[in-house]
Amino acid sequence: MTSHQSFLLNQIKKYASNQLNAVDAGHDLTHIHRVLENARRINEIEKGDAFLIEAGVWLHDVTDEKLFDKQKAEAYLISFLKEIKVEEELISTLVNLINSVSFGSEFNGSKVLSKEQMIVRDADRLDAMGAIGIARTFHYGGSKNRELFNASIPPKTYASTEDYRKSESPTVNHFYEKLLLLKDKMETSTGKTMAEERHNFMLNFLKQFYAEIGEKGFSL
Repeated sequence: MTSHQSFLLNQIKKYASNQLNAVDAGHDLTHIHRVLENARRINEIEKGDAFLIEAGVWLHDVTDEKLFDKQKAEAYLISFLKEIKVEEELISTLVNLINSVSFGSEFNGSKVLSKEQMIVRDADRLDAMGAIGIARTFHYGGSKNRELFNASIPPKTYASTEDYRKSESPTVNHFYEKLLLLKDKMETSTGKTMAEERHNFMLNFLKQFYAEIGEKGFSL
């Protein structure tokens, strides 16, 4: 990474820290640091552009429509990047990178991803799996006052980002509607390997959960 890239990354960190200072615990700066660690581990093997990957990790939630008005947040981000003298081509690259990360972005059709997009996407998805993924899921469900489980409300398959975002399903359904799908959606070989253990942990959790509530549960 060049000295100029290090300067830009430092400014980007400050920007992201300010933007994410008051968001929910599932998307706060501790999430960023976990994703950054995942991305670095993946990139040790996959060998992408370290600056783009780290900048992408820091920025990947600052325009998230779950947290902000996406149109306004993206305009604000672009304005900031111009202020710190980021070139137009790099601004476009960074915006495209962060717009490709979320699970909901897949409903817009498959796209050819750069290595850096694949690495940041995998790193973010790993943080939605395993023990931390379980914790984040029940934290979010609790914040929305959702049922833990309801055998009469089966998991859904969503056809659009809008439908996915509007879901008010019980919390356990989220495992079937997203989390258990992630292992097969990892983009890099390293990400796939890292996802395996976390996927199995979630399966074991659900088996124990159903045993403790005395329910057969949904098929695993």
